[in-house]
Amino acid sequence: MHRPKVMTVYGTRPEAIKVAPVIKGLALDDRFRSTIVSTGQHKEMLAQVNSMFDINPDYDLKLMKHGQSLNELVSRCMLGLDEIITAEDPDAIIVQGDTSTAMAAAHAAFHKGVKVVHLEAGLRSGSIFNPFPEEANRRVVAQLASLHLAPTSAAKDNLRRENFHSDDIAITGNTVIDALVEAARWTSSFQDERLEALANTRDRVVLVTTHRRENLNVMTEIGTAVHDLAVKYPSVYFALPLHLNPLVRNVVMPKVENLDNVIVTDPLPYDQFVSLLSRSSLVLTDSGGVQEEAPSLGKPVLVMRNNTERPEAIAAGTVKLVGTNQSRIVAEASLLIENRAAYVAMGNAVNPYGDGRASERTIAAIAELLGVGDRLPDFFNN
Repeated sequence: MHRPKVMTVYGTRPEAIKVAPVIKGLALDDRFRSTIVSTGQHKEMLAQVNSMFDINPDYDLKLMKHGQSLNELVSRCMLGLDEIITAEDPDAIIVQGDTSTAMAAAHAAFHKGVKVVHLEAGLRSGSIFNPFPEEANRRVVAQLASLHLAPTSAAKDNLRRENFHSDDIAITGNTVIDALVEAARWTSSFQDERLEALANTRDRVVLVTTHRRENLNVMTEIGTAVHDLAVKYPSVYFALPLHLNPLVRNVVMPKVENLDNVIVTDPLPYDQFVSLLSRSSLVLTDSGGVQEEAPSLGKPVLVMRNNTERPEAIAAGTVKLVGTNQSRIVAEASLLIENRAAYVAMGNAVNPYGDGRASERTIAAIAELLGVGDRLPDFFNN
């Protein structure tokens, strides 16, 4: 029997987390031959995830280069993948989400006549510039994909409004929940002594993450909001794993570095981040993936963005869009810190993003695409 070759291409830490369950599932499925390609768009953070999930890429393009433009990154990615696709001759290439790696890999596959499988398809914010460049990236990938793996029914609805055929769309749930289920079983301790000490107390912890490119011009507002909250609530700890991007650090650090109840760390390994997320009582973020992970653990989330491509948790009531205005962030966080009823109303564990079987549905849909199996029933999140 012909065993189709499936190539998975990823380059950032969020991608690695979300493709890990799929890569592991493909390795155990004798219907497929699996090839793994890392572009290295994120270097150190990517290596951590590969190690934790025991993934060893067959190829590593090592694209990370400080100060490179998006155009340089994309062009280097496409050139590197061109050689690998020629050598490996895959039947399908999996790309995940909305990164520059995903967009470049989809183009490289399309130019070579290889089917594109889009994992986490159909997310839309409504503004092509926000988030930037992610919204444009995922729209471009959609045009090139043969199979759209939508995490939710709302994502499928977005694709149908854009006239993609229902037969080419499978609702799988989000593979980040599969990864989270696995990571929650790991035993890990914090390398940062302050976080390890905090883990053994009953003190309240607010987890803050900020890194969005489109938020750079308003990150002073976010940093000031964290400062004001820390001063207002000296008995509450604010844990801030801060992105390594100096543009982020140079704006945020001066606002918070001298506060005793603000713990700033480098980005945490995934296992430690999951532990911190589990330990936290409230999350302030402009991240995409955290909007999916935190509700799965029953954590209220305030999203510091003006729009979101993940409306399901907002509809469920566990996520609230608060924008980037300093006073609005402080007011909304203060409500949840002070008002028990408001906190409980948001803190009910509602998980619209998956049931831990997204990778299983993903692989079944790919099997149908390549003629070696049948897809499973769609994930139902309504």
